Order: sequence, then structure tokens, then C-alpha cells
Amino acid sequence: MQQSNLVWYASYGSNLDRNRFLCYIEGGMPKGSSKKERGCKDKTHPLIEKDIIIPHSLYFAKNAARWNHGGVAFIGHETKIDDFTFGRMYLITADQFKDVVRQENDDNTLDINLTEVIDKKASTFRNSWYGHIIHLGEQDLYPIFTFTSFWDQGDVPYQGPSDEYLSTILRGIKNTYTMTDEELINYIKNKKGIKDNLSINHIKTLL
Repeated sequence: MQQSNLVWYASYGSNLDRNRFLCYIEGGMPKGSSKKERGCKDKTHPLIEKDIIIPHSLYFAKNAARWNHGGVAFIGHETKIDDFTFGRMYLITADQFKDVVRQENDDNTLDINLTEVIDKKASTFRNSWYGHIIHLGEQDLYPIFTFTSFWDQGDVPYQGPSDEYLSTILRGIKNTYTMTDEELINYIKNKKGIKDNLSINHIKTLL
């Protein structure tokens, strides 16, 4: 990897789980998903992985066929001072990041200009579920990027996630942060899409 070509990808959904994310790097079918990922052209594993607190609101919406037709994770466009999302970020090449975005959007031809994202702080490259890329700042001189929907929070109905999808997120958080099951439940239970669809007792069965 060329050091000048490295970026942080900040994940907050199923990619919090390292094994799931590596399917985007190596190719393969993630546990709980029905879709086989093609992988990146460069299959080198991330150089560094670490936690990141994302100052944006987490919510669940839409209906993902690959995740048993449940809602999936998105973050709102606006920076928040009273809300946050637990994330895990991976130091990968810019080309790998672009390949991950293309896989998330099922569009291998998607043209992505990360300089534009930095200049504008965010940019929409496709009117799709994960076509809006946000620049979250820098860490160790490398830019941090994440992506979410082109629409903003509140523009679509909230939808509860499938057990397989939420289990993947919870597993990723537990493997990234030191917290009790109670702390994890308290974090996730009031998120939009979770609050009105899943009971605390049901969430406990997924831990």
C-alpha cells in the first residue's frame, strides 16, 4: 500500500463486524446475508482498525433483500451535538474504499471523486441507499470517510432490521468497544427503527 493513498473508512452498520467487512475486501458471502460480494480489486487487509464515535444519528430504514427484507443502518446528514453512532474504522486505500462504495451500491462503474467530498464535506454520487459520502475529518493525517443514503433522516419510513443484520451490528460493536450487554442495549434500543419494532427482551436474544 502507498501511504499517500490511504484513507479511513468509518463503518456503522454491518461492516462494524470485521468478518462481514472483509467480504467486501476479499469477496464472499457474509454470515446472515444472502448476497455474495465480489470483493475489491486489491484484496489487501486493512493496515489498522480502530473505534470511532460518529457525531451523526443512526437509524434503520428500507427493506434489504440480502438481509431477510429487514431495515438497514443509515446515518443522518447533519452533525449532531446531542447524538452519536458507534463506529469502527479501517485504514485502507482510496481505491479499496471506492470499490466498497461501488459494492454497496451494486454499481461497479460509479465514479467517485474523494477530493470533491473533502472540499464540500459531503457529496452525493448516486441517488441510492449508500450514494452519499461524508468527510468526517482526519486521523493520523488520513481523511475519514463514511457513506449513507442520498435522502436524509426522516425522509423515509423507519423499518426494523432482521435478526441477522442486527446481530452482525451488535457483534461488531462488542468486538470494537468494551461495554456490558446492558450498555449495548441502552445504546441501540432507542434508535429509530429499533424503538418501535424490537423489544429489549428480543434484542437480548441477539447478543
